Amino acid sequence: MRTDIGWRTFGGGPKVVLLHGGMQTSANFTKLARLLATTHTVYVPDRRGRAHSGPAAPGHGLRAELDDLRAVLDETGARDVFGLSSGAVIALRAAMEMPIARLALYEPPLKHGDHDPVAWLPRYEKELARGRRAAAFVTVSKGTGEMRHVPRAALIPLAGLVIRNGRGREIGELIPTMRLDAAVVEDAAGPLNLYSGVEAETLLLGGDRSPAYLTGVLNGLEPVLPRVRRVTLTGVGHLAADNSGRPELVAAELRRFFG
Repeated sequence: MRTDIGWRTFGGGPKVVLLHGGMQTSANFTKLARLLATTHTVYVPDRRGRAHSGPAAPGHGLRAELDDLRAVLDETGARDVFGLSSGAVIALRAAMEMPIARLALYEPPLKHGDHDPVAWLPRYEKELARGRRAAAFVTVSKGTGEMRHVPRAALIPLAGLVIRNGRGREIGELIPTMRLDAAVVEDAAGPLNLYSGVEAETLLLGGDRSPAYLTGVLNGLEPVLPRVRRVTLTGVGHLAADNSGRPELVAAELRRFFG
């Protein structure tokens, strides 16, 4: 299925593409993009089914996401890519088949070891089918490691208030798109040594407050990727690159890496 892919453009200079993760749009990278825009031209696409891009087709998965990224790279001429979470999964797989020169990955939730990063999916789908978006949001949040120490009973009423009011309604609209991110992760399942052929210079980024399984994925990727360096950011978790996180820390590392 052909669809339109929209993106935001910032700054001027060497070109870089930023790929957002789950329950996000290009707007979530506004602060990060503006920080990078002092030295780079920054392209931030909306992935399918979100904001300014067209809908996802039935059976949407990793292949469609790769095709969309290829279209963005072809149109812009960019060869440097940063991805967060499921966006990092897409970027990593893209580097196996596209002319990506430099690749920065923030905690791709790949299947590794005994942990299933989409174990939350069946419960989430049941809650969505019953119209319980707040509960589905909490299921995703706890399943992906965010707010993992807070009881569901406390989170669901709070989530309901958020997604019914003001800017929180945008989050409510994005909750169903998490099945698209789950499809990406499931399609990418396989041994990490699949990535031994990635030729792009690679930066692995993570936070010291992130869930242990995401750190485990980075530990597994580091010895596999041929041209890799690793940076752990202090005092942040999985969403450091988001407007709500510490995007200035991520921008500093990306500016050094993309140079």
